[in-house]
Amino acid sequence: QVLSLPIVVIVHGNQDNNAKATVLWDNAFSEIDRVPFVVAERVPWEKMCDTLNLKFMAEVQTTKGLLKEHYFFLAQKIFNDHSAGPEDFQSRSVSWAQFNKEILPGRGFTFWQWFDGVLDLTKRCLKSYWSDRLIVGFISKQYVCKLLSTEPDGTFLLRFSDSEIGGVTIAHVIRGQDGSSQVENIQPFSAKDLSIRSLGDRIRDLGQLRNLYPSTPKDQAFGSHYNSERRAGC
Repeated sequence: QVLSLPIVVIVHGNQDNNAKATVLWDNAFSEIDRVPFVVAERVPWEKMCDTLNLKFMAEVQTTKGLLKEHYFFLAQKIFNDHSAGPEDFQSRSVSWAQFNKEILPGRGFTFWQWFDGVLDLTKRCLKSYWSDRLIVGFISKQYVCKLLSTEPDGTFLLRFSDSEIGGVTIAHVIRGQDGSSQVENIQPFSAKDLSIRSLGDRIRDLGQLRNLYPSTPKDQAFGSHYNSERRAGC
């Protein structure tokens, strides 16, 4: 006999995502002296936050972890509760089903499938942007509208797509001559898109983008990420 980290045997690549979820849950939440294969069905949300943060930092290879406002957004997503405040989630528990079985409302994927897609995209194409804190990432479309609606024309921020797995989108404000504002979200960019032309160069290309929220000129924020020589590559 020999002690081992959890392993999952799969027969097809489409089982990979579920296998990773199983290993993560087992690694994070099983007791050292447990009965073999027994893992808690529900775990405290705060413990889940710590696990997601450690996983994110390890996968992306960054020292910049998740922030309190990111946890709040993730709690709203996994619990499907947009009326509770940040402190209301601290005493809640999250189940395995909420983590990796139940389909998110109005979507065709689970919370873990969505989060794993964010991990993969950030690791492959957005590591430097995330590490420079240029991506808000974990923020709802509704809250973005609230933040940007009072900002000057051309103010923008970057968030992870809610509707697609592994996508990053740019939200920006358009202010009319009458002073009215409208927040638009650009079609999400996938890892494939960003392998053709980097995020920094795409931001430089879009003339309607002027200042990274709240008030940093885009050339100042993203200038070091512009690529003057090559037109491809994450």
